[in-house]
Amino acid sequence: MPTDSPSSGLPSPGRRAVLGAAAAATVLAGLPGTAAAAPAAGKRPAPRKPRALPGGGDLGPNVVVFDPSTPNIQGRLDEIFRQQESAQFGTGRYQLLFKPGTYHGLNAQIGFYTSISGLGLSPDDTTINGDITVDAGWFNGNATQNFWRSAENLAVVPVNGTNRWAVSQAAPFRRMHVRGNLNLAPTGYGWSSGGYIADSRIDGQVQPYSQQQWYTRDSAIGGWLNGVWNMVFSGVEGAPAQGFPNPPYTTLNTTPVSREKPFLYLSGSEYRVFLPEKRTNARGVTWGSGTPRGTSLPLTRFYVAKPGVSAATLNQALSEGLHLLLTPGIYHLDRPIRVDRANTVVLGLGYATLIPDNGVTALRVADVDGVRLAGFLIDAGPVNSPTLLEIGPPGASRDHSANPTTVQDVFVRIGGAGPGKVTTSMVVNSRHTIVDHTWVWRADHGDGVGWETNRADYGVVVNGHDVLATGLFVEHFNKYDVQWFGERGRTIFFQNEKAYDAPNQAAIQNGSIKGYAAYRVGDNVTTHEGWGLGSYCYYNVDPTIVQHHGFAAPVRPGVRFHDLLVVSLGGNGQYERVINDTGAPTSGTSTVPSTVVSYP
Repeated sequence: MPTDSPSSGLPSPGRRAVLGAAAAATVLAGLPGTAAAAPAAGKRPAPRKPRALPGGGDLGPNVVVFDPSTPNIQGRLDEIFRQQESAQFGTGRYQLLFKPGTYHGLNAQIGFYTSISGLGLSPDDTTINGDITVDAGWFNGNATQNFWRSAENLAVVPVNGTNRWAVSQAAPFRRMHVRGNLNLAPTGYGWSSGGYIADSRIDGQVQPYSQQQWYTRDSAIGGWLNGVWNMVFSGVEGAPAQGFPNPPYTTLNTTPVSREKPFLYLSGSEYRVFLPEKRTNARGVTWGSGTPRGTSLPLTRFYVAKPGVSAATLNQALSEGLHLLLTPGIYHLDRPIRVDRANTVVLGLGYATLIPDNGVTALRVADVDGVRLAGFLIDAGPVNSPTLLEIGPPGASRDHSANPTTVQDVFVRIGGAGPGKVTTSMVVNSRHTIVDHTWVWRADHGDGVGWETNRADYGVVVNGHDVLATGLFVEHFNKYDVQWFGERGRTIFFQNEKAYDAPNQAAIQNGSIKGYAAYRVGDNVTTHEGWGLGSYCYYNVDPTIVQHHGFAAPVRPGVRFHDLLVVSLGGNGQYERVINDTGAPTSGTSTVPSTVVSYP
């Protein structure tokens, strides 16, 4: 059963009440008619401490809560979808919450920056007899830009037996129960470039059709129809057998370490946040037999942030021992959010978006145990930031194996919504960190896009030891997309496209090497392993560009890769090799992968 965590490292509500009383006393001390109303002559009054911030409160106007008796649910869903369907770089943000119960005859179409979730402890507590639909009518049947939306913690009984979820990057499908089939392609079977499923049960068949790649973790499925380039499974009951490259299945029986994303739920009439426990060698869903294992926190332990709040206020809340719940909207930051306390939760709803101003870093985490970051987007600002997200300070070395930090559905974007610049987007310094589904994206379309306009040299840099990435999507950086310098790193599923907009061969020349690898393991690393990694090139500004390889790593017995591929999309640029000097070159315009099954 969920309980308040006894090891949270946070002050009790009683201590916060004392802090609040102390702040109130400070204010009262300065009022006329109270003791010490005036300072002694010649002395400055002591600065007043800020009033302690309250926990809990309402979730704001962009969190829409339904129960089975709510009138015209379909009308409200349709209204939000009309606004968000094609608003790829818009400012609207919505979280749709369904209280436990049964709903009939709904088709919840999910557009950009929209998250739909149930409020039970189990997905089966909240059943929609209907559909939760993502399609691509707004983009002429092409789903390759169906980003930034999510579904979580619901059971769905599809009207015609099959639910359509035609998404690409940054569109997680978590903790879902589909009582039927799941179709991952748009109407008409146009291209899709997703995606990610975790902790979900699909009673019927998963049907990818045109999906180029997909990662499924710790789930149960009734079957899997096909694969195009790269389908990866870890800890999935019913997964197809290992077959890469034909069929293109990479199948691991278990996931080495996992801890599911925190989620909001209702206990009676009280909102709480459930914190699933860590699993090792995980397989199957966490919720299949009764109450899930983990702890929970009441909403009163969270500062419920609203758009417009300052970074100083967010940091004050954290310093007072509160967690952060970021309600849907856009948050401008003039200084980093600093997470210094062990076991802190920062949970976003409805793609809450952080934008650092004046070249600051958006969020920094100290070298502490058990921090959980989940469910938000970081947009680079127009002034170059050295980094956008830092997990642990440089040189972090503490052992967090018993209680790692997790980064889940945290997405990073440079350009697209406007000019943005950064040197290194995400840096992981803390040991044992789990990066579970991220899309770190230097925009290739939208506003503020150009080789120098949204300059971002590096996507993800991992310096910490024992880091695990499950579902790593990193694309279009000017130099290296991923650099991994920590020991004993592991990646299960990697999806990459090199930057489309390189103006010429010289612009990507890396010393004597043609182009920067998509995924580079540092020269001094002795142990590293990766499964199911793909890199694609589409050099549409100069299609004559040649990329030497997609992957670079030291040649050592402890540095191992399984199931690698590189693809030239329509012959716009080519790869000479897959990894180091190994693997056949791509050629022509046929978009056929070149693969390496095992390296070295």
